[in-house]
Amino acid sequence: MRRHLALILIGLALAVPAGARGADAPPAEKPRPNIVLMLIDDAALMDLGAFGGEARTPHIDALAQSGAMAVNYHTSPLCSPSRAMLLTGVDNHKTGVATIEEVLPRELAGKPGYSLRLEPGVVTVASRLKAAGYRTSMVGKWHLGHGEGDLPNAHGFDRSLALDASGADNWEQKPYMPYYHDAPWFEDGKPVQLPETFYSSELIIDRAIRYIDEARGTDAPFLSYVAFQAVHIPVQAPRTFSDHYKGQFDSGWDAMRTARWQRAKALGLIPVDAPLAPMPAGSRRWESLSVGEQRMAARSMEVYAGMIEAMDHHIGRLVEHLKKTGEFDNTIFVLTSDNGPEPSDPVHAPGMNLWMMLHGYEWTLETMGEKGSLGYVGREWAAALASPGKLFKFYTTQGGLRVPFVISGPGVAPGSRVTGLTFVTDVTPTLLDMAGVAVEPKPGEIAMTGRSLAAHLSGMSGHPRGETDWVGTEVAGNAALYRGRYKLSRNAPPLSDGAWQVHDLVTDPGETHNLAESAPALLASLLEDYAAYEKRMGVLPLPPGYDVQQQIVANSLRKQFAAYWWVLALLVGCVAGASYLVIGRLRRGRAA
Repeated sequence: MRRHLALILIGLALAVPAGARGADAPPAEKPRPNIVLMLIDDAALMDLGAFGGEARTPHIDALAQSGAMAVNYHTSPLCSPSRAMLLTGVDNHKTGVATIEEVLPRELAGKPGYSLRLEPGVVTVASRLKAAGYRTSMVGKWHLGHGEGDLPNAHGFDRSLALDASGADNWEQKPYMPYYHDAPWFEDGKPVQLPETFYSSELIIDRAIRYIDEARGTDAPFLSYVAFQAVHIPVQAPRTFSDHYKGQFDSGWDAMRTARWQRAKALGLIPVDAPLAPMPAGSRRWESLSVGEQRMAARSMEVYAGMIEAMDHHIGRLVEHLKKTGEFDNTIFVLTSDNGPEPSDPVHAPGMNLWMMLHGYEWTLETMGEKGSLGYVGREWAAALASPGKLFKFYTTQGGLRVPFVISGPGVAPGSRVTGLTFVTDVTPTLLDMAGVAVEPKPGEIAMTGRSLAAHLSGMSGHPRGETDWVGTEVAGNAALYRGRYKLSRNAPPLSDGAWQVHDLVTDPGETHNLAESAPALLASLLEDYAAYEKRMGVLPLPPGYDVQQQIVANSLRKQFAAYWWVLALLVGCVAGASYLVIGRLRRGRAA
């Protein structure tokens, strides 16, 4: 009897409509979102199609259309400080990565904030998410410390394939500049050899997909940090992409700079009456170049655009994979750049012809962008790429600091824009907020200096910061502070004068009209805030006479001597031995 009664009750329960059965049950929790954090190396504000760029980036553009573009987003002027802030939400001086090793003066080496490694108490977004049950991985450029405990596996990443250098060749595992002896790649903290045949963007996405798939079959969401080599020197791309742009840059950098400025106005990135920033002092006129020089310069930009398109193509592969596995709709995508475009010309530096020959590099029109080529775009193209901003990477002008930012996925209002001031330190607290992970520091942890944008991304009105809130940045003596519509900045010679400048970015985003003399009270107020920033973050003064270019040369020579001292010793020994033989022969001849 009891058995029959139980079966009847079960049957009645099953007969109740599902909606009625769950009416009083608590709503099911939303699954925690996956996160794909993608970082481009040295991309300008307008390099992507969604921001008015020339390169074809349909997959990135689709993410922008389905999500939000932060059009007033800023970063630091150099790679390592930006990466430290991106991954921690903490000002670069507080992280220990105040600058990059290539420009670090010996007087500051090892001092608090200048160890150039993530210092104790600095916690990455990966560590925080891993503690909350996420599977975490990273692929690509790391550049945040070399020693024991400095690689991604020691900072919260379960799996990692990391380049421990500022850059490397995209076709082969070899260095791209004399500062480096090799191209050090590590998997899970151990040295690794890359495949004999690869292209960096393809390799990076292949490995990112592999690491993501390792977490499938579990309930754990994932964080995938994807740090591309594109479009850092060497500028290299398969011809299948770079040839799409044949002839597109034949009009030169002035034409491109003006065209980007006009598109920026049409897209609402700047006011319609905003003046255009001037070209840097000493820039060559396009018309002054020979036909051969123009062709080389134009081809370099064709490869640059092709490198961006190649990266987008492989991003599309990742997106398609997540759609096939059912993960796409529950994935937050973030894409940004570490700083503005790179102006350097490595090919014509003293001694580079010999170094290139020894390392299998050439610079020719026929092979530009392909395996064995050492491509770059140079100062004038970098200035054009940075349009409508002024200058480029290394400088705290808008061309160096204002870069693209795209975020899409659950919690992001489709087709929206964040127009208020945002900064690289805002990324980690935003992602933690959207993942439901606490951002308050535990005892011994460094508090984040950024703030969450989650409420603004969901469609709420207002700006992330008020008119009196300020955000500062400093790297290698170049500095800036944003407050409301105004910006305070200082940049070293030769492309600036080292004096403080003030600009109204609402009317003058190209920084063409310095208000420092005409608005002394405003200057004094901004300087007071900057002094507070320096004190709060631990910015140290540079040694007297510091010159960034001289420091790069000095540091490179020291690095080369450490790597090749035995070659010098061998040469000295050979010369001494030859001299001994010659002197001995001369003496014997005299004796005879």
